[in-house]
Amino acid sequence: MPRKPAIPFILITLLIDVMGFGLLLPVLPALVGEFTASRDAQTYWYGAMIVTFGLTQFVCAPILGALSDRFGRRPVLLGSIFGLGVMFLASALATSLAGLLLARIFGGMLAANFAVANAYVADLTAPEDRARSFGMIGAAFGIGYVIGPMVGGLLGSIDIRLPFYVAAGLSAANFLYGWLVVPESLPRERRKPIDWRRATPLTSLMGVARLKAVGVLVAVIAVGNLAQFILHGTWVLYTSFRFGWGPRETGLSLFVVGLMAAVVQGGLLGTLLKTFGERRVVIAGLASGVLAYIGYGLSTAGWAVYAIILANFLAFAVGPALHAIVSKAADPSEQGVAMGSLTSLSSLMAVTAPFIGTPLLAEVSHLPSGDWRIGAPFFMSALLAFIALVLAAWHFARQPLHAAPHVVQPGR
Repeated sequence: MPRKPAIPFILITLLIDVMGFGLLLPVLPALVGEFTASRDAQTYWYGAMIVTFGLTQFVCAPILGALSDRFGRRPVLLGSIFGLGVMFLASALATSLAGLLLARIFGGMLAANFAVANAYVADLTAPEDRARSFGMIGAAFGIGYVIGPMVGGLLGSIDIRLPFYVAAGLSAANFLYGWLVVPESLPRERRKPIDWRRATPLTSLMGVARLKAVGVLVAVIAVGNLAQFILHGTWVLYTSFRFGWGPRETGLSLFVVGLMAAVVQGGLLGTLLKTFGERRVVIAGLASGVLAYIGYGLSTAGWAVYAIILANFLAFAVGPALHAIVSKAADPSEQGVAMGSLTSLSSLMAVTAPFIGTPLLAEVSHLPSGDWRIGAPFFMSALLAFIALVLAAWHFARQPLHAAPHVVQPGR
């Protein structure tokens, strides 16, 4: 008897997947450093690694989302997991920067698991329940980042390549789990032919922007993601330059970030949404993020970073709330395209961020560790988060609170 699709299946798949990514966070910059001769070169090449992955994901995510709308979520998810496993193994075996770049390109081409997971959840939940369900996905991310970076930091202190091998093993286990256990969530009668014109990243983004009650929120998601990716892309090197942290200390800090994400998105989110609503949660979370970015940039002691992470708990609720608003506005047969578009948008920001964050950090990397200017990338993130806050407030002020979800067809 076929298994009935259920959210726990996809959450376990995501958890294993995110653990694999988390293992690499504390050690990828150090692996890049093995092939470079200076801090500046290490910073720029690490940015290149982020760009190559994000650029190929930006181009391919809407295509894979459309494929999931046509052929189902399960086969696309399994292909994505397989591709990431190959990327992890190829990275572990790389003997040059060119080898690392090629691995990142291949991984980015098939990295559709997050978009397909969101579409999987949207298939199974009513519109009014999606924010909480997306919060469960966020909690799975958080738990994965609780375990992954901490273990990755410990493994990296033994051998810098060991986390990559372990991540490849996790992907193999995840593929086997998905093949044997995870059922399909999209019935055949709800599948639709692929419209290749809408499967391009820019076209799909314009389609999402046309959804009623979304509009400017696409820009809010974009600018907010850009701020986050500037932080993500410079965190490991920044904490190394500022506090002298190594893989173990960095892994511990990412452990705390993941723990907060799991607590907020897996526990507090439902209460926050029920009490304040999606819009107020978005506004409060963005405002909290602005202050947190400034705090990170001004911190001169490692303990202050942990205090800011804990105080910034509202920021972890912004993503699920925004994704829920977009998902409720999209047609049920186009959840894959809609979620793929958001993944593509996120990838575009991941591509853009290194061109902003890494040059800023490289320019100040020679300064003494106590110089406030070393926090330049985070001050830029604060500015971007403030812009996202203003855009969100303006959009919500113009949109009726109880506007009925409605899809505006492209070209009309």
